[in-house]
Amino acid sequence: MRVLVKVGGAQIEEPAARAELVRSVALARAAGLEIVLVHGGGNQIRTLVRKLGLPEKYHEGLRVTDAATADVVLMVLAGLVGKSLAAAFEAQGVRAVSLCGADGSTFASVQERREDVDLGFVGSVGKVDRRLVETLLAEDYLPLVATVGPGEESGPFFNVNADMAAGPLASALGAQALLFLTDVPGVLDADKTLLPVLTPDRCAELRADGVVTGGMIPKVEAALLAVEANPNALVKIAPAAGPNAVLAALDPGVGTRFLAMEEAWTSTSF
Repeated sequence: MRVLVKVGGAQIEEPAARAELVRSVALARAAGLEIVLVHGGGNQIRTLVRKLGLPEKYHEGLRVTDAATADVVLMVLAGLVGKSLAAAFEAQGVRAVSLCGADGSTFASVQERREDVDLGFVGSVGKVDRRLVETLLAEDYLPLVATVGPGEESGPFFNVNADMAAGPLASALGAQALLFLTDVPGVLDADKTLLPVLTPDRCAELRADGVVTGGMIPKVEAALLAVEANPNALVKIAPAAGPNAVLAALDPGVGTRFLAMEEAWTSTSF
């Protein structure tokens, strides 16, 4: 079973959380799962942006990215975060390779254009070439994918929100499961109770009621798009904490599972 695991800066910034992530991925690989790990690094980007005195602006959880900030995103995600994460896995005996969209033309980026706001150098995943990832998996390497990539005609690098990149990458790479691991148990209702299953209609209600806000918006949107593109895939937002987080997230009782429609909920092997 191939599983795409998406993690954010919170899971890889602090040594203890990073060590737990490494252990959980190692255990999942030992259990026979093929893992592709897609990572963000918002906290690390924010730290360097502030040190450099660059302006910060967000729109519905997405960073508005000017040219200078786009350079920071490339340096942080494909450099500092990706290489530090690779070193952490290698130190625990997991062969890992850090890459971004430009490496092996793994993915190109398409600029995000919205009528209500100019997001600048913010993109989405365009054309995907899976050959490098397939080669790494075949040789038992763990691909670590930073979500920053060049334009489709070798243009500037675009900042691709890692949550929004995970679905298209999972689909293009043939993943049977997509796990968004985060620092919360899953999607919570207004009373902070875990919602085990969500459909598009229910997600729309939660957002209209102001329950889903901020950084959870792109996660929920990404999960819905992923399950719409591949209704047979297991798509979940689940907790990253714990040394067995990846395998635990496949359990029906953990996290929030997304379905393409109400009628899609049936018992499965996941």
